[in-house]
Amino acid sequence: MRKILYASAVGSFMYAMLCIRPDICYSVGMVSRYQSNPGRDHWTVVKNILKYLRRTKDYMLVFVTKCLILTGYTDSDFQTDKDTRKSTSGSIFTLNGGAVVWRSVKQTCIVNSTIEAEYVAACEAVWLRKFLTFLEIVPNMHLPITLYCDNSGAIANLRELRSHKRGKHIERKYHLIRKIVHRGDIVVTQISFKQNIANPFTKALMAKVFEGHLKNLGLRCL
Repeated sequence: MRKILYASAVGSFMYAMLCIRPDICYSVGMVSRYQSNPGRDHWTVVKNILKYLRRTKDYMLVFVTKCLILTGYTDSDFQTDKDTRKSTSGSIFTLNGGAVVWRSVKQTCIVNSTIEAEYVAACEAVWLRKFLTFLEIVPNMHLPITLYCDNSGAIANLRELRSHKRGKHIERKYHLIRKIVHRGDIVVTQISFKQNIANPFTKALMAKVFEGHLKNLGLRCL
């Protein structure tokens, strides 16, 4: 593996991932975790990403609606990282029918339940709203942003100021989102797992399910 330019290959994905290809965000994030000591299985995944990009080279982000309403989706897996037992947060914001901001990151803390994993993932989306408000590129940012989440426990925890043993160990900063929800900046709404377009940012999906999300991300073959 020393002669294989693994890091260079992963780095070549970054431009496409950050600018026009949100569909490879999760897979690129996974292979980038092993740049210091990659194995042959990791290199096989890199080659599969290259094959996928070649097959979908005509895909691009398309914005088809005139609705300037920012909508967010958030999701999280639960301790699927076998090395660290940390969860992966995924979030995406759409505008005019296409993705404008997306991210897939490994959470910095270890959580003990799926509710807490979703809770932390929702908090990751808070800074995105602040960033877009600072840029002043969306005229109606004063309106509440609908943030979709498929975990009913996480939604209940965000809406109600309650405390329980299972959530006491979560870092204090994550509870700031409660204030934002009660202030009306964000409206947290439940969505079904199948309709949550943030799923491709947190886990590997079956091909049919994955392809079904591409259109909702704004990716189309032209």
